[in-house]
Amino acid sequence: MPKNNTIKKKVENKTSKKKMSKSNKKADEKSLEKEINILQDKHLRLKAEFENFRRRKADEISRLLQYDGENIISGFLPIVDDINRMINSKDTTEDLLKDGMKMVEAKIVKYFESIDVITFGEKGDMMDPDLHDAMLTQKDESAKDNTILDVYENGYTYRDKVIRHAKVIVNKK
Repeated sequence: MPKNNTIKKKVENKTSKKKMSKSNKKADEKSLEKEINILQDKHLRLKAEFENFRRRKADEISRLLQYDGENIISGFLPIVDDINRMINSKDTTEDLLKDGMKMVEAKIVKYFESIDVITFGEKGDMMDPDLHDAMLTQKDESAKDNTILDVYENGYTYRDKVIRHAKVIVNKK
């Protein structure tokens, strides 16, 4: 009988271990399901939060672009006022008009520099097809080949991007 008892105990142990492992598995399953639910909830919340962030940023950019020109226009208003004062001045001579126009031009150049608009294209510079449009070529023995002899229109860059090429006359030997 002792042998039977031993076998019986072994069988009971194995059965109870199986039952325990089944209950452990069920507990693990429930724990994992709970963790999955928590992670899915976090995922949905993060997704919604990101979508709200994206929408807010799109609205903000839209508002900025809608009123983007406002600062530029505000900067030009004092210049327009100066031009109006010149036009409406009763003591206008040709020399006063020239001086006034030079002052207005200086204000415009200063304002352009403040908003990162840079003027380029000067007599004596070397021709660069990325910056200059050659309107004419002339021959000048005293100047180097591809040197700018004259400038029809200045070029302008805005934050390192060419917004207008300079129109120039170039020396060709």
